[in-house]
Amino acid sequence: MLENFTQYFDGSLWGIGLGRVAAAFGMLILILICKKVFAHLYERILLPLTEKTANHYDDLLLRGVKKPAELLILILGLFVVVQILQLPSEPLNAERFAYSLLKVLITFDIAWALFNSVTLLEVYLGRLVRKTESELDDHLLPFVRKSLRVFIILMAVLMAIQNLGYSISGLLASLGIGGLAVALAAKDTLANVFGSIMIILDRPFHIGDWVKAGELEGTVEEVGFRSTKIRTFAKTLISVPNSVITNMAVDNFSRMPKRRIKLTIGVTYESTPAQMREAVAQIRTLLQNHPAIDQEFLLVNFTDFGASSLDILVYCFTTTTVWGEYLEAREDVCLQIMERLEALGLEIAFPSRSVYLRGQQDDGLPAPAGAAA
Repeated sequence: MLENFTQYFDGSLWGIGLGRVAAAFGMLILILICKKVFAHLYERILLPLTEKTANHYDDLLLRGVKKPAELLILILGLFVVVQILQLPSEPLNAERFAYSLLKVLITFDIAWALFNSVTLLEVYLGRLVRKTESELDDHLLPFVRKSLRVFIILMAVLMAIQNLGYSISGLLASLGIGGLAVALAAKDTLANVFGSIMIILDRPFHIGDWVKAGELEGTVEEVGFRSTKIRTFAKTLISVPNSVITNMAVDNFSRMPKRRIKLTIGVTYESTPAQMREAVAQIRTLLQNHPAIDQEFLLVNFTDFGASSLDILVYCFTTTTVWGEYLEAREDVCLQIMERLEALGLEIAFPSRSVYLRGQQDDGLPAPAGAAA
């Protein structure tokens, strides 16, 4: 106590002149006042200006960096205070330690501003996500936000350790080895996450689409980070890892603009050429006048002499893609074709075989074996 009192009397405190201490204290008071004035001007002038703009991104940005900006003013003022104090370097280098702490504060202040700015990116991506039909990107957005914030915090901690004078090369090497072990252990999980990202980017299907991938066929019921759930027509639920389904050829039936009708109508060989021409003409007229048939492309032609029939190819598309309506249109086309063939006296052929037997020989002896054809 006596030694401290002597230092006060001699005009110094722990080797720092009382004049410098008083100046530093006055500077600290001035910094606090400047911080209050800055916060007032920021709130009363700068923020109202951004509220007059058409978009809200500048409002979110300025509100997110308001507190970090106030802290930055305080940190810069503390730098000036340290300069004024001229802290001693013996027996402990207090000045170097003070500057290191201030660098750590600046690092965390910048990280704080970036941490808050992630909200701006989230709002921007959220507007893009709402324009898509897929629900997967809605679930992926919070994952992206949390990942960015964790990355910012991790980088801030590493930079702070570096600013305190510690080497982070060994820590990074340990993290690299640990990260490699984690990556190997979570290889399949990471592959599925990247698979879900590819589904978002490529958008091969949406929730509710009827798809076929390899042996799997059904309706997409859910798309998650790990797997895609498909409800089969037998009402079973199949979970397919996203890493697998992204490497498969996916046939999306729900993306069809129209559905195809392809028929091969075989009539008997007793039909005459005139009957065949009339049948083809009437079937073509039928399709051209049918309200459920798309008129952009259709074909009706006598194509083949089949093994048991004369074949007429009917190739067209329905205007609807709904499965039930498509079946009704197909049924009506088939029934009307039957009516027209019946009116023309034509019969629809079915597979048949003719067997010819040779009678007894003229000498009355039975025909030898193998004589039948």
